[in-house]
Amino acid sequence: MTATSARPRPKTGAGSKAPTLRHERSFAAVGYKVLAGCDEVGRGALAGPVSVGLVAVDLATVRSLKGVRDSKLLSHSDRETLVPQIKKWARGWGVGHSSAAEIDLHGIMGALRLAGTRAWDQICADLTPDVVLLDGNYNWLSPARQASLFDLPGNDDGGCQAPVHIKIKADMTCLSVAAASVLAKVERDTMMVDYAVTHPQYGWEVNKGYATASHRLAIDEFGPTPLHRMSWQLGTRPEADARDHESVVGG
Repeated sequence: MTATSARPRPKTGAGSKAPTLRHERSFAAVGYKVLAGCDEVGRGALAGPVSVGLVAVDLATVRSLKGVRDSKLLSHSDRETLVPQIKKWARGWGVGHSSAAEIDLHGIMGALRLAGTRAWDQICADLTPDVVLLDGNYNWLSPARQASLFDLPGNDDGGCQAPVHIKIKADMTCLSVAAASVLAKVERDTMMVDYAVTHPQYGWEVNKGYATASHRLAIDEFGPTPLHRMSWQLGTRPEADARDHESVVGG
């Protein structure tokens, strides 16, 4: 690609366009008082949990918070710095996780709902949001209204009972959702760094369980661990995945 035809790269970090509270405040006009922004991290990883963050704001009093972006656009140090600021700024917050084994058992959508239910239970210890703003194009957070592939045993009456509104790219444009993504990512990243101490072959302290080439090659060489998602294609060789499903590395 020549210099004249090269496309400009999107801005990241402090140089990217800041999310605002504009969309959140539109909910106050229809009577909502406390809104919770919601986002997930770790959905596409090969190892470790999928994690869901919730950040509640009082629509009547909330003010903007500088420096917050979608967690993927921030450096590790920026995210770490923002965590105490977000927790002080928010009316309430929660982060829930579903393990690799739970992802294998329930599927990714069921595991997202389970992690979201755990985050919801945390936030509801102090307050109950009136409405949830969820990043994406599918509502995986609300309890299923009828029997489905994603139902969770013993969870018929639990989970988020507030109305859920979905918005594509909400993590980029909505401050409460971006804040939720930061809390979820920092918790999950910390877990992966801790797991790397006992499983050093896989580079989790760097790749955080995602599908880097070196991570896949390590799975080929050493096999998967109980922290890997066994229902996913893990290594670089499908036949190795089939073999490794029969014999899992302990840990």
